[in-house]
This record gives sequence, C-alpha cells and structure tokens, in this order.
Amino acid sequence: MSAEGGTICAVATPPGVGGIGIVRVSGPAARAICTGLTGRLPPPRRAELAAFRAADGEVIDSGIVLFFEAPHSFTGEDVLEIQGHGGSHVLGRVVQRVRELGARDAHPGEFSRRAFLNDKIDLVQAEAIADLIESGTDAAARAAQRSLQGAFSRRIHELQETLTDLRVFVEAAIDFPDEEIDFLAESDVLERCAAAVDRLNGLLAGARQGRLLRDGIVLAIIGRPNAGKSSLLNALAGADRAIVTDIPGTTRDVLREQIDLDGVPVHIADTAGIRETEDRIEAEGVRRAREALAAADVALLVEDVTRPAPEDDALQREVPAGVHCIRVRNKIDLLPAEAAAGPAPEDAVGVAISARTGQGIERLRTMIRAAVGARDQAEGAFSARQRHIDALLRARAHLDAGRAEMAASGSGELLAEELRLAQQALGEITGEMLPDDLLGRIFASFCIGK
Repeated sequence: MSAEGGTICAVATPPGVGGIGIVRVSGPAARAICTGLTGRLPPPRRAELAAFRAADGEVIDSGIVLFFEAPHSFTGEDVLEIQGHGGSHVLGRVVQRVRELGARDAHPGEFSRRAFLNDKIDLVQAEAIADLIESGTDAAARAAQRSLQGAFSRRIHELQETLTDLRVFVEAAIDFPDEEIDFLAESDVLERCAAAVDRLNGLLAGARQGRLLRDGIVLAIIGRPNAGKSSLLNALAGADRAIVTDIPGTTRDVLREQIDLDGVPVHIADTAGIRETEDRIEAEGVRRAREALAAADVALLVEDVTRPAPEDDALQREVPAGVHCIRVRNKIDLLPAEAAAGPAPEDAVGVAISARTGQGIERLRTMIRAAVGARDQAEGAFSARQRHIDALLRARAHLDAGRAEMAASGSGELLAEELRLAQQALGEITGEMLPDDLLGRIFASFCIGK
C-alpha cells in the first residue's frame, strides 16, 4: 500500500486524440467504482462491453471494462481498467466520475510503487518498466525487457547468497574461538572473497553496458569554424539535420540530435566554432559550446586537413579531463590520395574521414563506441541506472576492505562487518534496503499512469 493509501486512478494512455483511451483504478474501492460507473462488476479477467454513466445516468462513453481481483493484479490490489474512446475531454469526464465514486488522482509512478510495496515486483523491475517505456533503440528495449523479467535481479540475489554463505562461515568461526583449529586461517576464505569480487566485477560490467543502452552517450562536436562539424553531424545522423555553408560562424547555437549507434543512443551536440569573436551572438554560441563540451562523454575535435592550424592543438587543451577526445581529420577527399592515407596526429587518438563522401565514418562510429566501453553485442544485457553502478562500486569497496583487513590482521570481525555492508549496498539495488525518501524520488520520475 502507498503512503497515502486509498484508491487511485489515472489515465494510462498518452494525451491527445486516439482510438482508445484507458483509465486505470487500483485500490479497495475499485469494485464499487466499477458498479457505480457501469451498473455491474464483471467476473475477474473477463472483458465486457459496458456504458460508462454519470451520476444522473447520462452515458459518458462506452467501451470495455476489465476487473482484476487482488492479489492477482499488477499492483496486488483490486484493479479496474476502463477502456473507452481516446480524447482528453471524454477521458476527463470518466476520471471525474471515478473520483466522485471514491478514487483520488495517482501520483507519478504510484501504480508501480504499489506493485513494489506489495511484492509483485522488486525495485529493479519497477525501474525497468519506466526504462522500457522510454527506450529509444531496439537494444535498449530488449535490455529493459530482460530486467523486467528479472535477469538483473537474479544476478543480484545470487551474489547476495554467495555473501550470505561467506558470512555464515566467518561468523561461525568467530563464535567458536576456543577450537584448536583456526578455521579462518586454515580456510580458503580469502579465495572465496576474491571469487565474489570477480562475480561482482562481471555484474558491474553488465550494469555499465546497461546504463549506456538506457542513457546513451553524450557527444560534443567541436572545432574551428568551417572545419565540417555540421557536415559530420549530418553524416552520423544519416540526414541533413544541420545547415552547412562555407560561411564561418553559420552555427550560432548548440544543435542537438539523437542517433542510434548500433543499439546505443548517442546524444550529439553540434557546437559553434570555438574562437575569439567580437560578434555578441556568435560569442554566446561559443560560450554554449564550451558548456556542451564540459557535459560530454566524448568530444570529436574536427580538423580541416586542407587548412592545418595550431588552434586545433589549443582546442584539444580545452577538452576537460575525463572527456574522451577523438581528433577527426576531415575533408580528406580534398587531399591527394597519398596525403589522405597518412596517419592521424600522433599525440591523440584520431581518424581520417570525409564527412561529405562518408569515407572513414564507420571507423569513427567504432571508435566512439570503444571510447565509452560499449560492447559490439548487447545480447544478454540488462537495463541499469547510475544508482545501480554506484551501489555495486560500494559493495566492491566493502569486499576489498574486508579482504585487506583479513589478510593484514586475520580479523574475522572486520571481514564480517564489511560483508554485511556489501550485502546492504546490493540490497539497495533491488529495494530491500532503501530509505523511503529515496524510494519516493525514484518513483517520482515515472509517468502518472504507471
């Protein structure tokens, strides 16, 4: 049950005009609401045609009603689905009647939160619902579906069971200090800890891949004016998304585009040429370009190979630490064949391309994926978020600390405590050990109907 309790309702279909609009109701008053709205309660899980009536008997709409009896529903409560005609006005009248019959408006994510609190799904699965709705690529949708089916949660639980077995052994040895044999010293406890860390590292690698599939890569394209930045954006997007001219300073603002890079969403920011300028509008574009660069995971420093200049090296020095920089030697189609085949700059990762002809673009796409550790195949990946990665890193830190204490002093007590803290960090991922305020913030990011 949610913190406020009661019966909740919400429109579960997107705003706008459509053939079908769905209103969801969950809570103890669902049965009475169905009877008050349609005149009867259909048998559980059987769709029936009904008229939806106002308090005075006027027909508001007609459509299908479905009743799901607790605990055999998504939320674990009595749930009613009202499927009428799409359109904000008619759905608004149905919702108003449902409110009159005893429901209140649901908070964002409250249906999923009730499913979580009633043990129908864990927190990872609840988040996977939102990730599936928001997925922008086929790979991201498949990863979210695997998390929704419990792939990520099962691996977390398996690791927790491994740590539980280790804790039982360590704490049993601590409880019998008078035995002639030092069980901890004679055992393979350190090897078992190392094996647990290896399993955690594998899980962490999968979570990082899942975060990439969910959140994508933030890519900033920088360079001198007329180096071909907008042409490169168009080449990566596979369409003319940016205006391309020979006039320096054509791009005055940050142009943003999202592309699918072999299953990984890439959020591209095509920036204004970074240079000193007296033009106030262009100067504002340069300022925004530097902001986009600071927020990027990867920067593409585009250089015009027909006009080499020391400013390119100065631009590379503007790339913040932690942002992977790839130097892109553009316009090689304008060079003699032997010059175009020359190596990229030796002081940086680089690639030679022609944004106009497409030469070298596939190589650049591969380098972008490699820069953030994206694997070529996302099969078997699961959806994950940054909070999951943070929790896994804390669990690993506790395991490493426990191993170090055990190796240095043979202290089983300190090892047992670090194992407990590692389990607690893992429990935060599935929601078993999560503060209520953080739980509220997570579900607040969901859409109302979920």
